[in-house]
Amino acid sequence: MSTQTEKIEMTAEERAEFEAWRQAQEAKKAEERQREQRELYKKMVDQNINEVYDDLLRASAELYSAKKKVYDTFEAAIELKSELFNVKDEQRTHTFTNSEGTHRITLGNYTNDGYRDTVNEGIAIVKEVAESLIKDEKTKALVNAIMRLLSKDQKGNLKPSRVIQLRRLAEDLNNKRLMEGIRIIDEAYQPTVSKTFVRAEHKNKQNEWVSVALGMTGVDYKVDKTEECNE
Repeated sequence: MSTQTEKIEMTAEERAEFEAWRQAQEAKKAEERQREQRELYKKMVDQNINEVYDDLLRASAELYSAKKKVYDTFEAAIELKSELFNVKDEQRTHTFTNSEGTHRITLGNYTNDGYRDTVNEGIAIVKEVAESLIKDEKTKALVNAIMRLLSKDQKGNLKPSRVIQLRRLAEDLNNKRLMEGIRIIDEAYQPTVSKTFVRAEHKNKQNEWVSVALGMTGVDYKVDKTEECNE
């Protein structure tokens, strides 16, 4: 079977028109392929979500049940700990280690620092006393240190750890007015409880504490954790 070719003569103008038509056709086909690929992608995403979503819901429910069981199980131990060791009720974190020293569980809650409006009166008193202390370069450096301890974080709150340092400094200076300002700051402290947490750890062969991954971000899906957790 022979193949015949036909030679078509075109003017420059006709040739340009043909090339424009051919490019338009190719662009149209490319656009159609893109549309088909986008449709395929959407279907793939829908299928993937449907495939794993129920598994994630079950995993979340299991984590909730496990977390609740931890708190229910250790409730009596926390109460007894408070009685035996005179632990204050407001203690926010409790750590329990087994007798062999191979496993430990920590449970508690995170808190957000916060202060009532009266904190501003305490800060004003501390600044007033600090400014009155400036006598020379040495006392100026001391005042600068006090001012740094009064600096607030991004949320506009004082850091409790800095207030503790400020209290120690006031005790060293034996300044009653300064202590009054710090007392007002202390009394204005009003932290709020955010989320509860549970941490589980075990000792590995190197006698180091290894955390058990209890959240999606802590699980490395490329690593088999079975052997590590059974050490």
